[in-house]
Amino acid sequence: MDIAVVDGALEVTLPAGKRLTRHPIWLRERLPDPRVVDSTTGQRLIEAALLPLDLKITRAQCLRGQVTVGFSDGFEATIPQAWFSHDAEPPASGDLPDHVILWDSRLAPLPGAHLDALKNSEAALAAFLNALQAHGFAIVQGVPVELDGALDFAGIIGPIRYTNWGGLADVKAIPNAYDLTMTPRHLESHTDNPYRDSVPAYVLLHCLQNDATGGESTLVDGFHAATLLKTRDPAAFEVLTRTPVYFRYADSDSLLENRGTLIELDHHGRITQVRYSNRTELVEARPLAELDAFYRARRAFFDLIQHDPALTLSFKLMPGELMMMDNHRLLHGRRPYLLDTGARHMRQCYMDRDVVQSRRNVLNRRRPPLDSAEKHPV
Repeated sequence: MDIAVVDGALEVTLPAGKRLTRHPIWLRERLPDPRVVDSTTGQRLIEAALLPLDLKITRAQCLRGQVTVGFSDGFEATIPQAWFSHDAEPPASGDLPDHVILWDSRLAPLPGAHLDALKNSEAALAAFLNALQAHGFAIVQGVPVELDGALDFAGIIGPIRYTNWGGLADVKAIPNAYDLTMTPRHLESHTDNPYRDSVPAYVLLHCLQNDATGGESTLVDGFHAATLLKTRDPAAFEVLTRTPVYFRYADSDSLLENRGTLIELDHHGRITQVRYSNRTELVEARPLAELDAFYRARRAFFDLIQHDPALTLSFKLMPGELMMMDNHRLLHGRRPYLLDTGARHMRQCYMDRDVVQSRRNVLNRRRPPLDSAEKHPV
């Protein structure tokens, strides 16, 4: 590895030929040095904002796999050469995060595992969570058919999120329903709770009974629909990424409001979230031309997520099965069912992304996980 000091910054040429330029303050505040960061937590010990704004690197030497760097304020540190290679991650590219596997109605088999395996093997749990991250959903078999049975699974990941409906909530037809999910009607593809700040990241839907005619679950990969929209109608895609929409839910005890775009991008321009909730969306008054463009774009997205059978996966959850799905990616729905032929009783709760992501990261750090799902053509 070649190093040089150029205008007070450090220039590094890695063995593969990649060249890095590192600002002296950036390098100083990230040094893998026990005087700078705590060796156990990785948290910074110095106050980075107080570093001299005119700080420069004055010398650098690479010897036997170690890089010694001197700074203009007299500080000196030795850094393992491999640290620079680890830091040189390629910039994000493409429309989606690297881990995403797009799918459509042909997806088979469905990603999932048995609860016993997940309880008894960290490698199996890591593989399950990696498949969840890749496909946006996974199904657990063998969950106790009890009112709080979902907690038997959730507990091996982390705490659930409590809302105005509590922790676990029933999803079944009831008289005087306060929400359309509590009726036997068809539910269009949607994401849950876009009116919350923040929007719940994962939905856990546990089946206790599902013997009525109908009642099949439907799923659409919202990231796949969004990438198709970008390819087929770039103008519509652009409108949906820049036009915020107002979402609202109100009952006698709650008034929840939030705003967000139907397709959200990160700072790299990659798709990170989709929102669609016809029941709670309230488009704000805008100039006529802007609304014309938005309504046309929304219709184009709607046609993909609601009317394209090639994108819609349909299956029936059975008692003892639990579906965990990424609410920032997937749109879920339900076929109508007939109450005079049986019943459909689900229990539902939410989990936040940091809880699930932390568990997955820790498991992957401890041991190489079992292979998750192979990529499926779309």
